[in-house]
Amino acid sequence: MTVSVLVVDDEALLRTAFTSLIEAEEDLRVVGEAADGKQAVGLAARLAPDVVLMDVRMPVMDGIEATRLITGTGTASAPRVLILTTFDLDEYVFEALRAGASGFALKSRPLDELLNAIRVVAEGEALLAPSITRRLIAHFSRASRLPPERRRDLEQLTEREREVLSLLARGLSNTELAETLHVSLPTVKTHVSRILTKLGARDRTQLVVFAYEAGLVPAP
Repeated sequence: MTVSVLVVDDEALLRTAFTSLIEAEEDLRVVGEAADGKQAVGLAARLAPDVVLMDVRMPVMDGIEATRLITGTGTASAPRVLILTTFDLDEYVFEALRAGASGFALKSRPLDELLNAIRVVAEGEALLAPSITRRLIAHFSRASRLPPERRRDLEQLTEREREVLSLLARGLSNTELAETLHVSLPTVKTHVSRILTKLGARDRTQLVVFAYEAGLVPAP
C-alpha cells in the first residue's frame, strides 16, 4: 500500500526538501504541495490524500483552522493531519491537536522520524508514543476546560470507560491496558472503540486531550 501525502508549508525550500525526502520512499508518494492553509483545504478536498503534513504557522490561513476544516467532515476517510513544528511546547500545536490533528513532528528531529510519523498516522494510529506529545497536552490543557456540551458527552461514559480513558491518557497501549485491567485485548479494543464513538473522537490523540481537559488525568 502506498501512502499519499499532501505537503503544506509556506517556505518553498522546506516543501521541496520534504517532498524529495518522501518521494524517495517506496511506500510514500507526494500528491500535492500547498503554501498556506487555504490552499491545503482545497487540495485536500480535491486530492484526498491519506496524510496532510501541515505546518502550523502560515499566512492566509494557519494550520489550526486548516486542520479543523480538513478533519471536520466527520468521515472516516478524511485525511489524517500531522503537524510540523519547530519546538515542542507550542500552544499552536496544542490547538491543532484539539482541532483534529493526529500528532506532530519536530522539524529539528532526524528525517527518518518524520517518515515513521507519516506511516504511523496513515495507519490510523495517534502519534502518542513520544512523551513530549503528552507533555504538550498536559501543559496547555491546564488553562482549557470542557464546554458544557462536552461535559454531557463525558456523562455518557460508564465508570469502566472512564477508567480506560484515564489510563489511555497516561500513555498506556492496548496491551498495557489489558494487563492493567486484567481483561482480554479484544475487550480493551471494544472499550476504546465505544469511547471514541461516544465522544465523537477520531483517534487516541483527541481522547487524551479530552481526558486532560475533563480533569480525568491531573496535569503535572
